[in-house]
Amino acid sequence: MIDVETQSRYEKASKFKPFKIRNSHHHDHTIYTQQHTKTHLIHHFSLTHHSNMASSPSCSNYCYNGNKSLLASVIVSVIVVTITISSGGVAIAEGGRVPFACDPKNGLTKTFRFCWTHVPIHVRVQDLIGRLTLAEKIRLVVNNAIAVPRLGIQGYEWWSEALHGVSNVGPGTKFGGPFPGATSFPQVITTAASFNQSLWLEIGRVVSDEARAMYNGGAAGLTFWSPNVNIFRDPRWGRGQETPGEDPTLAAKYAASYVQGLQGNGAGDRLKVAACCKHYTAYDLDNWNGIDRFHFNAKVSKQDLADTYDVPFKACVLEGKVASVMCSYNQVNGKPTCADPELLRSTIRGQWGLNGYIVSDCDSVGVYYDSQHYTRTPEEAAADAIKAGLDLDCGPFLAIHTDAAIRQGLISENDLNLALANLITVQMRLGMFDGEPSAQQYGNLGPRDVCTPAHQELALEAARQGIVLLENKGNALPLSPTRVRTVAVIGPNSDVTVTMIGNYAGVACGYTSPLQGISRYVKTVHQEGCRDVACGGNQLFGAAEIASRRTDATILVMGLDQSIEAETRDRVGLLLPGLQQELVSRVARAARGPVVLVIMSGGPVDVSFAKNDPKITAILWAGYPGQAGGTAIADVIFGRTNPGGRLPMTWYPQSYLSKVPMTIMDMRPNPSTGYPGRTYRFYKGPVVYPFGHGLSYSRFSQTLVLAPKQVSVSFSTPLKAQTNSTWASSSIKVSHANCDALHMGFHVDVKNEGSMDGTHTLLIFSKPPIKGNNNWSEDKKLVSFHKVLVPAGSKQRVSVGVHVCKHLSVVDEFGVRRIPMGDHELHIGDLKHSISVQTQD
Repeated sequence: MIDVETQSRYEKASKFKPFKIRNSHHHDHTIYTQQHTKTHLIHHFSLTHHSNMASSPSCSNYCYNGNKSLLASVIVSVIVVTITISSGGVAIAEGGRVPFACDPKNGLTKTFRFCWTHVPIHVRVQDLIGRLTLAEKIRLVVNNAIAVPRLGIQGYEWWSEALHGVSNVGPGTKFGGPFPGATSFPQVITTAASFNQSLWLEIGRVVSDEARAMYNGGAAGLTFWSPNVNIFRDPRWGRGQETPGEDPTLAAKYAASYVQGLQGNGAGDRLKVAACCKHYTAYDLDNWNGIDRFHFNAKVSKQDLADTYDVPFKACVLEGKVASVMCSYNQVNGKPTCADPELLRSTIRGQWGLNGYIVSDCDSVGVYYDSQHYTRTPEEAAADAIKAGLDLDCGPFLAIHTDAAIRQGLISENDLNLALANLITVQMRLGMFDGEPSAQQYGNLGPRDVCTPAHQELALEAARQGIVLLENKGNALPLSPTRVRTVAVIGPNSDVTVTMIGNYAGVACGYTSPLQGISRYVKTVHQEGCRDVACGGNQLFGAAEIASRRTDATILVMGLDQSIEAETRDRVGLLLPGLQQELVSRVARAARGPVVLVIMSGGPVDVSFAKNDPKITAILWAGYPGQAGGTAIADVIFGRTNPGGRLPMTWYPQSYLSKVPMTIMDMRPNPSTGYPGRTYRFYKGPVVYPFGHGLSYSRFSQTLVLAPKQVSVSFSTPLKAQTNSTWASSSIKVSHANCDALHMGFHVDVKNEGSMDGTHTLLIFSKPPIKGNNNWSEDKKLVSFHKVLVPAGSKQRVSVGVHVCKHLSVVDEFGVRRIPMGDHELHIGDLKHSISVQTQD
């Protein structure tokens, strides 16, 4: 999505300054779309009032760059824009929203069949399309869809965001008036560390409650372009914080759970809100070493596409039943994703059966024409997108060039009708054509349902569950407030607020900074140490050392923020920025009591120095813990919460980066070039902390109670019908196996041998048999995970299901999923168990 690239792509043209917001750290932080830059407003406004743009097909970046006369006319229009958005860009009646369409007070609309709720949706959709002119249709396939007053239809802004709470990134949502803010949950990478599917589902449900409430109040739309389910492939990626991590299974489970929570389980195919899984596909580079996402061609093997990059998107569609998928800026193997019919029409809609619409990342169609020069003319670019299966353009490109594409015979009006049908169908499933919103299923939700105590408590609980205890030397934690009376709280992130909510956030209900949270337990002495995370000087180090020398314990809250990792900003290294490491080491040397290092970041940080420093007794990773992050951090440090989070990504040493250019998409290692591979599944080198690492104040043990030792795979078709390729590398194609009969059940007893109640994350990995020189074999892969609460001194039984076709299969070099014959190894917590898989005689 367009976020801070507003600066690089539009700010120069618009001549407007970005907004600034102050956090409690008293330093300015630039936030572009969270406060809606004027460049966005101009972009959103321009289509309605500058139709003459269509007459200039050679304009670059939609005529904002290099067209001074048009730029002047856009700037002159700012006053009109301000008036347009003053009510949030939506029609608001006293006490709530006026109907989007089919207003029962409008006698005209009663005669329209598309307003008849007893008629099947597909019939209503075709009735509406049949009443639209070509010009109207064209202006309905862009994000700021026009009103059609003669049919009683309001304008609609499709672009809203809800990555970890209702956000004002995107023009579809506005805070203010009765909706001053919304619950801001931890950033996704932090919530993923909980490995708790029921938590993700509940967060989605709460976010959609608040989203519907804001829609009813005229402050938001119903189409939210979240979640981001790309794989966190490279530790430098600035947007890794938005994702569920590096593992395809974890990302898939998160995607399906959060989408289900957002969309609800409405009967009759109805939607609470419409979610969108993005950015399809192989998108995980923003701006590295002079290469940006607008120009990057991701060269991806069929094998990696099938067993890594596409896995979360497939789960979104098949398990989450998501209502939308967004294609990305980059090319994949030489084709822009938004113009590739194999990816969109054949895979998403064909193989996976998407019931919904496909939307471009903002201005993607323009990007592949203007920046990638993929087509000769803009009309060809528009036609390629629609023919590939794109339904909605975030941006003005299709509105400008589709008419000419139809007149030139590149596409037909029927092609446009198909795209429009997908869009209107989703709107009807949302109830937008059912008349009065207050009379509908979620029509009673309003301001009282936003930022409720229960919602804010869930945000706190999510932060507690996402915090990972990386190191606890000599059981230094938890600290006792009765023995530790004074604490030095030090670091550039020690009293931050906005930093805690990461990117793609909204306006939080309120904040508790780490300093505030710790101060609820003990008396604190606060020193910043560094003025910001860049930590360019050591002028404040002396005061920090004195504070640590005079107090019973020291807590350093260090790490990153959006100035280091963000959209359009990939990291240059994995070490703590600037002089942060020196500050930590000097304070630790000076400290008279235990030293706790808290890292606030989205991506991994090489903290080897701290891990190896005997003076640093504990290390916590808090991610970006959301509005209640300070309370959660303090609760873990002082033992109110027993930590149970696990790392959703590998923490690599800084030396790893020299071997892995961000532009190499291969997951598997290449010994001939020295390329070491990526993620725990393929990389075998040294790590700072591995994927899945996380300590507790309790000690847990596992015992296998029920564990099958062998399974026979039968063919779904007669053996004689199989080709020799079925037996390639001693395996059977999943498509040839009778998968219905290949489910195995395991029972695992988890015992808490500690003195504190705690939650245990049981991770189950599978390792395929190694036979010959095959190139499919991961070292191991996550197949399942279970979160279980175990009281001190007791045990809980966990039922684990393992499905041969899904969990013991691998993907070959052609992208075909196979079941290897032989002994597979299951890693269940600390246990290992072998299963023999053979074909049935």
